[in-house]
Amino acid sequence: MSSKLKWLIVAGARPNFMKIAPLVNAIDKYNEDGKSGGKIIIPLIVHTGQHYDKAMSKIFFEELGIPKPDINLGIGSGGQGKQTGKIMIAFEKVVLTKKPDLVIVVGDVNSTLACSLVAVKLGIKVAHIEAGLRSFDKTMPEEINRIVTDSISDYLFTTCEDADENLRREGISNDKIYFVGNLMVDTLLAHKKRANKSNILQKLNLANNTQQRDYGVLTLHRPSNVDVKKTFKNILESLKEISKLIPIIFPAHLRTQKQIKSFGMQDYFDYPLSSNNSHGIRLIDPLGYLDFLKLMSNAKIVFSDSGGIQEETTILGISCLTIRENTERPITIKEGTNTLVGTNSDKIIDTAMKILNGGCKAGSTPKLWDGKSAKRVVDILIKMNSEPACRQVGV
Repeated sequence: MSSKLKWLIVAGARPNFMKIAPLVNAIDKYNEDGKSGGKIIIPLIVHTGQHYDKAMSKIFFEELGIPKPDINLGIGSGGQGKQTGKIMIAFEKVVLTKKPDLVIVVGDVNSTLACSLVAVKLGIKVAHIEAGLRSFDKTMPEEINRIVTDSISDYLFTTCEDADENLRREGISNDKIYFVGNLMVDTLLAHKKRANKSNILQKLNLANNTQQRDYGVLTLHRPSNVDVKKTFKNILESLKEISKLIPIIFPAHLRTQKQIKSFGMQDYFDYPLSSNNSHGIRLIDPLGYLDFLKLMSNAKIVFSDSGGIQEETTILGISCLTIRENTERPITIKEGTNTLVGTNSDKIIDTAMKILNGGCKAGSTPKLWDGKSAKRVVDILIKMNSEPACRQVGV
């Protein structure tokens, strides 16, 4: 007679979707292989709705082959406390109803923290994927989410050995830490061929460049960059200077677009897609995963404040300038193609000019970033959860 393990897999924002996709695929393959000794995993996907652009959420689920969420909490946007509290209230009802054996959270968004807290308080084991990353900057909400989630989780899956050291330094037992590699890399490697078929370069009039990679890509979304007018303006002035030499494509988050309008910064951007590949910063709407991967894969340089993009550019071998004062992913600097430039105008411009003049940083692929991380996670969790967990849900 088969035994069943019920796992709740939580996703709340776009980076989470990229991390749960290979996990769901690995679970399906485990169930299909018939080597489980009669053990079956029942994965239930919980979309908290923290990422409130419903159209873009749908696109990511479809492109990555993620099944329709079993539960959508529909939380939407809100301040840190309000959003976290709303997620906890809604998720507690799900846990009490579904009675899972395990809750799996990924990344460092508010959904990660909220659902971890609920599960632990109800006696359910928690697995945190992408544990141990630290920027050592507690002004970042994500840093608080990481620290608290790691401190209460039962299984901590890390992307690099630096993260293992961070966790041990915080007093976390070594038997909770599992170095498995990077699930975002699993997704990138699995979809790279499909992304290559995208016609996004033609749509943006970038396909006829006389030189390969003759454009840059920009993403900005962190409050420290886009919510402070002086900082945002300084960054844009730096990029405007660079864009005199190379066009920069800026698929902007809707929230970032609102800030641009609020600050009256529209004049920094070129909105029409010129047919002659003119320079400037071209502001466009957010892209789906496959279109963005194609755009990034063919860029000469990427400017970003995103953690995930630091990792993706490392795998793609694309020079990345991280517009932040710190990073929770130092391995992308030590071993990858990433350079931390902060928001200093001179440093942004000088570093970009070196790259555009052929001074690209040579990187290598970090250990275990090989497309097999999700399988490692599932194998470990099956081994550690051979019997359904003893629960006292609601007690």
